[in-house]
Amino acid sequence: MPTIELRHITKEYENIDEEQTYALHDINLTVQDEEFVCVLGPSGCGKSTLLEITAGLLSQTSGEVLLDQVPQAGTSRDIGVVFQDSALFPWRSIRRNIEFGLEIAGVSREERRAKVQKTIELVGLAGFEDKYPHQLSGGMRQRAGLARTLVADPRVILMDEPFSAVDHLTRLTLQDEMIRIWEKEKKTIFFITHDVAEAVYLATRIVLLSPRPGRIQQIFDVPFDRPRNRNDMELLSIVEKIYMAINNPVQSHDTEYYI
Repeated sequence: MPTIELRHITKEYENIDEEQTYALHDINLTVQDEEFVCVLGPSGCGKSTLLEITAGLLSQTSGEVLLDQVPQAGTSRDIGVVFQDSALFPWRSIRRNIEFGLEIAGVSREERRAKVQKTIELVGLAGFEDKYPHQLSGGMRQRAGLARTLVADPRVILMDEPFSAVDHLTRLTLQDEMIRIWEKEKKTIFFITHDVAEAVYLATRIVLLSPRPGRIQQIFDVPFDRPRNRNDMELLSIVEKIYMAINNPVQSHDTEYYI
């Protein structure tokens, strides 16, 4: 069953000369329940704009977003967002950062504590829950940001380049942790990245956007079992195909599919 459907999503902006500029044009995409979809594309192609529209944080110029076949207007409790910056409150401990959304929602203290502790253990932050953000590494802060989203138990998690600010080795570790959490929690993931190898390692499908205005240029299936080997020749062949597509964008507006 499709979880998210994007139908003819177009986003226009008006520049200082009152001319219309397309950020996205006629995006059509269906994301199935429990799928892990990565979105790739050059800088400025509208990846983050697409995520914000899907999250209900930004309105589209035309088209519609459906969740479980129901048109959406605004945000939904079934959709959580993890941004590039963990955006933790520096004056709150990690535990209190993670529970913030539950606190605002009026969840009782006992229920909050139980849910937060379970999520802390899930993301590997046990023993650090009473620390403050400045006392943690960048990777740990990203885990805390993910935990703050997970604790609300959304069905869909939208992630906007969540590992871009950490070092390479930490990034590889977080990729493995993300897969472990996805397999355990059975969430639907919509993941924005600039990193082709990261997308191929994580995704069940990869959506490649064209340069602005962002259109779906090609979709790549990644039908390999897990755990995956980053040096596997079949995975590396998909990485190569994607780089070729990025360097030679198709002129047609018709989406191309590759396996």
